[in-house]
Amino acid sequence: MLDFLDVIRGMDTLSLALRFVCALICGGVIGLEREYKRRPVGFRTHILICLGAAMTTMTGQYLAVTLGYDTDISRLGAQVIAGVGFIGAGAIIVTKHSRVKGLTTAAGLWTAAIIGLACGAGFYEGAIIATLMILISEILFVRLEYRFMRQTRELNVYLEYDSAEDFERVTAYLHTRRIRINDIEFGKGKKNDEPKTYAVFSVRLSQKEKHDGIISDLSAIEGIGSVEEL
Repeated sequence: MLDFLDVIRGMDTLSLALRFVCALICGGVIGLEREYKRRPVGFRTHILICLGAAMTTMTGQYLAVTLGYDTDISRLGAQVIAGVGFIGAGAIIVTKHSRVKGLTTAAGLWTAAIIGLACGAGFYEGAIIATLMILISEILFVRLEYRFMRQTRELNVYLEYDSAEDFERVTAYLHTRRIRINDIEFGKGKKNDEPKTYAVFSVRLSQKEKHDGIISDLSAIEGIGSVEEL
């Protein structure tokens, strides 16, 4: 703990204002990273959650310390940790390919709420360090994750096709490249009010194959529509 910060850990007006400022900054920088990546929950939402959590902690302290009520200071904060899950659930979506997105954003909201609780308690060091760790994981570690995913041999591909002959051309191409098919899921839907047939391939590549090259080759096959890596 940093001893020089002890003077602003009290319940005076200056200390309370600094806790709000700390929550605003920490929530804001996390939200900016999400906003930059065009995620559904961004700058203002993270600020509001972080400020609300900080206010919750300070309210619990005010009731116990200033008013002298016989209450558990952490009780209100515990409800924030559980309750923010409802907001996080709104950031999670299931795509048309039955893939889940938004888990990272939901986890970020939950963490922002806890950082807000730390700010409200005057635990400035923990709040700032946690914010820095979140930014490092979101900005730097995501590059390592992407690089790792580019190197993995497992590949999931979504593609739309017009007829059985088009699908057979896809399987023939994969066999020609000696790409092993682990699983295939079929489905039907609509695109621009027209019926479409699609398949999701789970394949294993050889060491020399590149993800982008496979996607490009599949897109060039006659009768194949949209092709995406999942």
